[in-house]
Formats: sequence, structure tokens, C-alpha cells
Amino acid sequence: MVVSRLLYSFAIILAGLFLGYALQALAVRGVIRLPLSIDALRKGLQRAALLVVNPVAIVGATWIVSIRDAALAALPLVGLFAIVTGGVLALGAARLLRLPPKKKGSLFCCGSFTNIGSIGALVCYMFLGEPGFALVPIYKIFEELSYYSTGFPIAKYYSGSSLAEGRWDRVKSLARDPLIIVSVSSLLLGGALNLGGLERPAIYGTVNAVFIPLQAFMLLVSVGLALRFRKVGNYLRESAVVAAIKFAAVPVLASTVAWGLGFGRIDGGLPLKVVMILSSMPVAFNALIPPSIYDLDLDLANSCWFVTTALLAIVLPVLLFVIQSF
Repeated sequence: MVVSRLLYSFAIILAGLFLGYALQALAVRGVIRLPLSIDALRKGLQRAALLVVNPVAIVGATWIVSIRDAALAALPLVGLFAIVTGGVLALGAARLLRLPPKKKGSLFCCGSFTNIGSIGALVCYMFLGEPGFALVPIYKIFEELSYYSTGFPIAKYYSGSSLAEGRWDRVKSLARDPLIIVSVSSLLLGGALNLGGLERPAIYGTVNAVFIPLQAFMLLVSVGLALRFRKVGNYLRESAVVAAIKFAAVPVLASTVAWGLGFGRIDGGLPLKVVMILSSMPVAFNALIPPSIYDLDLDLANSCWFVTTALLAIVLPVLLFVIQSF
């Protein structure tokens, strides 16, 4: 059972990325003709996953999770701590490595931006079931806010362009972003049903058994549609540093904070296990967006994404072993 869950997680991750990349490669070479442009298909998959499939899964999972412990109010702060810590450590490493500004900005993005929503959510579900998946949107409440309010401006600073331009416009736009509105509304609706004591229909468990892996698969296909393999071998040093931050430093620090907050004593340690998983995820694909739009070192960011995602082959079995030990 344990091995099957691990293999199932790998199968979804690899299948999604491979399918997306294969469609992109075949379309570019003219072997197949897609009904939409690659960019339109990628965005369509993302919106369908985040606006249709994911809300159903969030409502169903939050409906039955134990959310009555007041200490869980600190879970979003732990998530924010992990994101900020990753960025700070990356900037410190960039200084030690004496990287030029454009590489420093890219390394910061890779240290901070983390794959919580697709791979992280999938792993939480496969390892911890619906109760673990239900805590993911709570953990990541401040994710977008931190990226747009500090992540993008810091990346822009290292590009040498004006820091102030567009900063608060991006932050204010979060309140109108349908992806965020739908996600928060789903979380609130599921929480209201949970607290209201209404019993969840039995079929909802089957629905989520399909929808949770499906939303991860759709998002990973969208990532595969935008993959670019460039000069990974030229950035192994930087990739190794980011991997150490993502898979060692941040998980240890975030898990220590979670333990200190008493997460290990809640619901059999479920919130602590969620923190362990989500703080151990690889570089998010959206870490490539600031380097792209601000003319930073995109090859460095792409290399760090590829290396840390590939290292999941080692990280996930270790994570499963650690979580099973609690």
C-alpha cells in the first residue's frame, strides 16, 4: 500500500510533465495540429484545474477535516515563513557565491517560489489522504500575496529596473483575481459545512479520489507545455545550492517552528506532517516568470526547476519514510 501510493504519485507527476512536453514538441515540429495555440491550451488547462476541479476537491476535503483546533490559525504563517526563509537563504547563498545581480535575482526566485499547489497538494493527498489535502489551501493562503508583494519586486530590483513600478497594482489585483476568489470561497464553504455539522455524502470521497489527482495532472500537463531544456549542466552548482535550501534547510526550520507551535499534538500530528511535505517541495514553475519578464538569468531558473523536480525521485521516498515514522 505504501509503495503503491509512492509509485502512483510518481506516475501522475511524470505522466503529466511528459504528456505536456510531448504535445509541445510535436506541435512545434508540425507533427500534430492542436485545436488551440500552446499558450492558450496551457492557460486553459490551468484555469480549468483551478476554477473547476480544484474547488470541488477543496470543498469536499475541508468538509471533513478537523479544523477546530485554534493552533491551526498559525498554519498560514508557517507557510509564509517557509516561503520567506527560502528566499532569504537563496540571497545569502548568492552573496557567498558572488553571483552577479541577474543570477542573484533568479536564485532568489528559485529559493522562494515553491511547488505547493500541484505536486505538494498531490503528495499530501497520496500520503495523508483527504484530511492532509484539506490543509494545503490553509497553508498556502499567503503564497500569492508574498510572491506579488515581495517576490516580484525583489526580482525586479536585481534586474536594475525600477522597483516601485507596478508593485502595488499587482498586490491590489489579487483581490480581483478569480483564481484566488474561487480558492478562498471554496475553503470558506467547506469550512462552513464542516462547522455546521452537515454530513458529507459518501460519494464525495470517490469524487475526490478522482478530482485531486486530476487537478494535479492537468497542472503538470500545463507545465510540460512550457518546458524548455537549455543549459542545465552549466548551473549544477547553483542547482545544488537551491536543492539544499529546498530539501534540507527550509524543511528543518519550518518543521521546527511547526513542532514548537504544537502541530505534532494535533490530529495525530497531521498539520506537522503537512508542513514537512509542503516545505520540502521543489522549485515552482512560476519561479521562471520573474526571470523571464525582468530579463534575469532564465537558464539558471530553468536548471534549478529541472534539478529539484528530478530530485523528487529521492525526496519523496525519504519524506514517506519520515512521515510513516511519526
